[in-house]
Amino acid sequence: MTTKLGAAGGYDAAVAEPHPPRASRHTAGPLSGELRAVDDPWDPSPDPARLSDVDEWGRSQRARDLLRRLYNPVYEHWFRVEWEGFDRIPGTGGALLVANHAGAIPADAPSIMHGIEKELGRPVYGLADDMFKRIPVVNIAWARLGGVQAHPDNAYRLLRRQQQLVAVFPEGAKGPAKTFDQRYQLRRFGRGGFVKLAMRAGVPIVPLAVVGAEEAMPTLFTFPTVAHLLGLPYLPVTANMLVGMGIVPFPAKIRIRVLDPVVLDVAPDQPRHSRSRVMETAEDIRHRIQEALDDMLGRRRSVWRG
Repeated sequence: MTTKLGAAGGYDAAVAEPHPPRASRHTAGPLSGELRAVDDPWDPSPDPARLSDVDEWGRSQRARDLLRRLYNPVYEHWFRVEWEGFDRIPGTGGALLVANHAGAIPADAPSIMHGIEKELGRPVYGLADDMFKRIPVVNIAWARLGGVQAHPDNAYRLLRRQQQLVAVFPEGAKGPAKTFDQRYQLRRFGRGGFVKLAMRAGVPIVPLAVVGAEEAMPTLFTFPTVAHLLGLPYLPVTANMLVGMGIVPFPAKIRIRVLDPVVLDVAPDQPRHSRSRVMETAEDIRHRIQEALDDMLGRRRSVWRG
């Protein structure tokens, strides 16, 4: 059953740093759970009653509401996003959303996040590479919109302790870096870090297959040497640039299919997990998403009409 809903780069969560990054300069109040600003040691008279809508991860509900109003016409009328199996996304409790990720500037992540927040009223946090935190302005904007650095401890707190929805894209930078002739050919899903994360947090994995994002901003070729010198994961030249559209995406129709959740029969908070089972589960989920993509592409009549 296909449902049209009215009308949001994350990487392998197993890549850890020596210490988890600080989420933000806001913390919860001791009793009510409201957010308050952390006292500044350089401020001689900090105001403990100063409140903010920015949570401990840097996400701002006001910023999300503003983006939802701005992005909704794009979601509804430009990409004309349609979902299949949307009811498989849990309305309560933590869950790890795992999807394919492509396009020079991927349209899949904002479409997934927007659709879920719009229809379920639940925030979605997206795990992303630390590249985002190194880019001025972008780092603040990404955090305000629900982006979280892809560290296992961050993801665990969101999933296990806070019971949130977390989106991860295990292809990492290899997904958006694919050229057009490699479209819809899934790359390896890292080292299975997202599976270990779900096992540790005791949450289901919800696979999603997305078609349309690869045509919205197709990469024709890349400059890997220049990208390396600039500290970027990839530096693309897209078809959009060649026709004078710059970073404006083509109006490719986006379809998102939600697959059956994968419930891992493992007690949470275990210190170790079977490496073979982790890798087998990761490969099985990758295979399921690839099969769904192949089926959706086989049924698609047109890139623009779906």
